[in-house]
Amino acid sequence: MSLRLSEGDSFKLRCSAITTSLEHTHLHVTWQIKSGLTWQDILSLTHEGKFQPGPGYEERYRNGDIRLDAGANDTYWLSVSQASSVDGGTYRCLVSEWVRGADSTWQKIQEKSVEIAGVAIQRTALDVVISTSNVSVTERDSLDLTCNITTDRSGIFQAEVMWYFSVSPDDTLSDAQVLLSMDRDSVVSDSTLISLSHIDRNSYRLLVRDVDVEDSGYYFCHAAVWVPLHNGSWHKVVERTSAPVSVVVTALEPDYEVFLNASKTPKFSDDPTELNCRITNSQDTKANIRFTVSWYYRQRLRSDDVVTEELLATMDADWTLLLGDRGRERTQNGEIIFSKKAVDTFSLRIQWTSESDRGDYFCVVSAWSRHRNNSWVKSKDVSSASVSIFWATQDYTLTVEAVKLKPFFVAGHTFEMTCKVSSKNIKTPRYSVLITAEKPLTDRSNPNGTTRIISLNQDSVVRLEDWTDQTRVDGVVLEKVQENEFRYRMYQTQISDAGLYRCVVTAWSPGGGGMWREAVNGLSNPIQIDFQTSGPVFNVSVHSDSPTIYQGELADLLCIITMEGMALEPDDMSFDVSWFAVRSFALDREPILLASLDRRGIVMQSRRNGSSDLSLERISPLEFRLRVHGCEDHDFGNHYCIVTPWVRSATGVWQREPDIKAKPIFLSVKMDVLNAFKYPLLIGIGLATVIGLLSCLIGYCSSRWCCKKEVQETRRERRRLMSMEMD
Repeated sequence: MSLRLSEGDSFKLRCSAITTSLEHTHLHVTWQIKSGLTWQDILSLTHEGKFQPGPGYEERYRNGDIRLDAGANDTYWLSVSQASSVDGGTYRCLVSEWVRGADSTWQKIQEKSVEIAGVAIQRTALDVVISTSNVSVTERDSLDLTCNITTDRSGIFQAEVMWYFSVSPDDTLSDAQVLLSMDRDSVVSDSTLISLSHIDRNSYRLLVRDVDVEDSGYYFCHAAVWVPLHNGSWHKVVERTSAPVSVVVTALEPDYEVFLNASKTPKFSDDPTELNCRITNSQDTKANIRFTVSWYYRQRLRSDDVVTEELLATMDADWTLLLGDRGRERTQNGEIIFSKKAVDTFSLRIQWTSESDRGDYFCVVSAWSRHRNNSWVKSKDVSSASVSIFWATQDYTLTVEAVKLKPFFVAGHTFEMTCKVSSKNIKTPRYSVLITAEKPLTDRSNPNGTTRIISLNQDSVVRLEDWTDQTRVDGVVLEKVQENEFRYRMYQTQISDAGLYRCVVTAWSPGGGGMWREAVNGLSNPIQIDFQTSGPVFNVSVHSDSPTIYQGELADLLCIITMEGMALEPDDMSFDVSWFAVRSFALDREPILLASLDRRGIVMQSRRNGSSDLSLERISPLEFRLRVHGCEDHDFGNHYCIVTPWVRSATGVWQREPDIKAKPIFLSVKMDVLNAFKYPLLIGIGLATVIGLLSCLIGYCSSRWCCKKEVQETRRERRRLMSMEMD
């Protein structure tokens, strides 16, 4: 028997088995299928009365799709529901007879089989095609797609349709997005802007209203055919997916123009600059369009080199300002301001334009479109023509002239000079002034020869620089006489003030944020202070009666001052004396300050590490003595003194003379060998004497007490020998 069935149909096969054995036997019935070269078990009724599905048929047996029923007249029915392609083949009934032995084991007596039928399963054909190929739609229009389903299925069936969307044509169903679905009962899933309708038995229409740019992608249709079963349920017999259709949604670009103009242009450095970027001839002002701006700068070069533009700032779709690398710090400080003056106008303002800001500026206005998910997507960029910010610049010039008001004066009088300043090409300048003095190199307080005395900044704040003379804190004054004239005074001048005096002037122009910007520096001509005096000339020398001493002894060093020329009374002169030492045989190390004695008699000593001590005293009007008590090894080296003479002038003012440095003398510290070994030698002799006396005492005691008995016995034996000889 041959059966031709469609996929999803049901069928039954009958097998009759009768036994004629006289013994009590049991039958084992098995239904088998042969779709290739081998027979495969489908379902068995064993000789023990149990149903046993074959390999691969367990699930279908549990679902009831495969059954084995025993009927009257020893018939066995095989029922198959929801037939599929795997159910096609030759079916046979295999029957074996079993008997139970005395040991309760089963034994097969005989077995027979018979082919029942050949079953052919015809697969259901299903073709799913979208009626249109690639589609191009303009933004805000509707997208209309139709899915056509063709099948050779006859009888009762229902179709299920689902529409999918993906950004790639290679996406699987699990990766794609489900747009809408219609089940076999024609129930459509809910959607606001998308609809799915069943226009005829085999056609299903997808309509997407108000399409957006984000709707560009690939659309495909998935269909399935369901057939009813005998128990009232439905079975899916076949499903197919259509080829994807490419859909391109073209954005609607707004039509507008951009115009850039400069409302404020600088004529000098630090003037403000303001640029306005305006949107003109806009044809699309709907609520779903939003405009933002980006500002760019391009440097101007004299050559033909290509210069790329630099981003100053840009606005995001929500008008968030994003700053570029150029001018980021100035924008954060408020020197550059980006603003939106009106719906169609954006502004760039530079509060204080610098020379580095000269160049070409242009703006780019971006149009943003709102999508259905309320997100904004850039649809168009329009660039403006560039505006050049440029002004002619000239080099700054600054001239400073110093004038001495009193051509002749003597020590103790007031020195006075003025500094007159003139400048060109500087906008509203202000000046800061510094007074410097170039003194002879003999001044040890100023080894470089230049001293910064007093300064006056552009805000007229006075500051003492390197003026450290505590006795003359108010001895120098610098004041502003006019906007471009300054006066310097030095009261009670001293001989040590001799030198060349200059005015160092700096011109400042207003900068950004109320700050001052340095423009140019200028140096005046020198004004000389030279005291013509016939006073004495001082010389200094160092002397020692014993430059070589032993450790622990006292070292005496004398600093002797001599005068030449005019003689002075002891009360009209005073001295500052400082002692220094260089701890080396050659003068190749930094000098160390040992002690100092100022003209008021105050002694100051430096910190010492060893056990030796210092004392410094004045032993005569022109002699100062340094003593090193308990000299040690580290007290050696070249020693010298530096003397600062002070002379009282006829007006009663003390004048400081230049420092005088004496020629160093080398102090050598030796070790006293006799004194070094005296005490160890005496201690050794004493210890040796004590140990010798102790050894003699121990020997005497030993001979006196330990050897007395032995000597007596020896004497008695001699007497016995003598008596025996006499006999």
